[in-house]
Amino acid sequence: MADHTAKVRWQIWEGEDFASNRYSRAHTWSFDGGLSVPGSAAPGYLPAALIDESAVDPEEALLASAASCHMLYFLAYAAKAGFTMTSYEDNPEGKVEKNETGDPWMSTIVMRPSVVFTGDKRPTGDEIEKLHHRAHKSCIIANSLKSALTIEPIIES
Repeated sequence: MADHTAKVRWQIWEGEDFASNRYSRAHTWSFDGGLSVPGSAAPGYLPAALIDESAVDPEEALLASAASCHMLYFLAYAAKAGFTMTSYEDNPEGKVEKNETGDPWMSTIVMRPSVVFTGDKRPTGDEIEKLHHRAHKSCIIANSLKSALTIEPIIES
């Protein structure tokens, strides 16, 4: 199989007070291809002064990872089946709740992918559902989560 790495880096800035919990949660995610992305805690958990609302938060990253993984398998399986697509869009949503011990977790993830097919060979609604089911079963991220992950494809005729 494969091993994957990333780097997450945070540092205290001058004037911040770590001991009293008054420090920025802004940090950087770096990936093997050279891309660095600003990260931060999600809005709503801390005062606005301690986060970077323009950065990606872990909850958003989890949703994007799950949707991206699903999409990549869906694209592969649709191409293998002989279908042609011009676009794929998803706006996944996740719900954070407290579990039975009071710890927060993302209990549900709902993806609603919308795909535009073109060409003479177009899938039926049933074929689209089967492609999504196959993609879901193959998705490494989905197979790694304990959250309920639901795929609700938007099928347009």
